[in-house]
Amino acid sequence: MEDNLLTLLDKIPKIEEGNRFVLGIDGLSRSGKTTFVSKLKQVLQEKNVPVSIFHIDDYIVERKRRYNTGNEEWYEYYYLQWDVEWLKDNFFKKLKISNELHLPIYDNHSDTHKVQKVNIPRTCLIIIEGVFLQRREWKNFYDFMVYIDCPRDKRFNRESDYTKSNIEKFKKRYWKAEDYYLKTEAPKKQADLVLQN
Repeated sequence: MEDNLLTLLDKIPKIEEGNRFVLGIDGLSRSGKTTFVSKLKQVLQEKNVPVSIFHIDDYIVERKRRYNTGNEEWYEYYYLQWDVEWLKDNFFKKLKISNELHLPIYDNHSDTHKVQKVNIPRTCLIIIEGVFLQRREWKNFYDFMVYIDCPRDKRFNRESDYTKSNIEKFKKRYWKAEDYYLKTEAPKKQADLVLQN
């Protein structure tokens, strides 16, 4: 992990006054993205680099829009889990130009959203972390893309025993969507930097 951090830090340019740099940390479920971003944030703060971090899973839609929709489960996960176009217009397009964003944060327990106001410094490194970040609707909004690569068996072992007990859901929903993403977007090939975890 430390080596991966150093490798990435070498690639991030010094951010000039008044500029923003958008960094994507892509990777499939349980590949180690959140842990990596947490450590990266710590290092950047020590270097006094202003950072804004966004987790794409904070913006998923309510359950009725992504479960039992009549579509295949993998399709629901890949295409319906997020309002892809809304995020494109109201999040990605505004990252470089808006000082304030109003974003619907999803609450898993109540299955509702609460609008959160987020202020972005004028000079800032913006980090977006999540799965399927290089989908075609979003991939042109990043200045630099990292893909964290991790084998499926290793990622599956990081799940809780309870979650692992429902392997059919992984086969029909998650893994099929992951395979579709790998095939259609080739994230390892498209990324500026691939890190093994």
